[in-house]
Amino acid sequence: MKIENEIRVLRGSVLACLALSAVILTTGMKADNNGRFETLSVERLNIIEADGTVKMLLTNTARFPVTEEVNGKVLNEDRKKRSGMLFFNEEGTEAGGFIYDGSKNERGHSAGMSLTFDKYDGDQVMQLLTVDEKRGDRRIVRSGLTFNDRAEFETQDRTREIMRELAQISDRSERQAKVAEYEQQGLIGGAPRILLGKTASQNNGLFLFAKDGSPRAMFYVDEHDEVQLQFINSKGDITHTWSGNESK
Repeated sequence: MKIENEIRVLRGSVLACLALSAVILTTGMKADNNGRFETLSVERLNIIEADGTVKMLLTNTARFPVTEEVNGKVLNEDRKKRSGMLFFNEEGTEAGGFIYDGSKNERGHSAGMSLTFDKYDGDQVMQLLTVDEKRGDRRIVRSGLTFNDRAEFETQDRTREIMRELAQISDRSERQAKVAEYEQQGLIGGAPRILLGKTASQNNGLFLFAKDGSPRAMFYVDEHDEVQLQFINSKGDITHTWSGNESK
């Protein structure tokens, strides 16, 4: 009887402790969901809504999502893994991001940083970009703010489907014809319209482009610090120029 009484007391004590622990954990979590850390080290951090929708993710290179699904979608199987962050809208669709890399290579080095803003359910319509490449004794640095036109009926899912289809076409002329067909339908394609920045030719200025991406006007300071103004027709011919105090 003594042993049975001790077992009952012990069992009651355990149940009481478990109940008390549950109350403490539950009330403690409800009272304060905030945490403060001096240092937090993670390989990837997903910022989510209450329903689990990822709104932004910060990631290292290895955990950059390529074939992995985010919000139920594979983002881009052909994209190079880079560290940075990606943004997603209320529907869970990618809306832009910030990526960067930089390392030495057999030719010298290659580095870059890119901040992009996407069209709704499409690709980037604005990009802030800098690229730094060293090839032997030559170093090329270009950077700028670019505004792009995108295809009218472009969607991310349809674009992925089309890119997979085009990748299966080995004949170059057939592939180009298919590309032209989809561009005509407004499903793929895009072109830069405005560039403000520094080109690979070391020209610093404002560059304007036609709907097909061909240059039409350039106002810049060249590598010799000479001011240049050029107008270009649809055939690529320079029709008017102005340089310093000279014009024609």
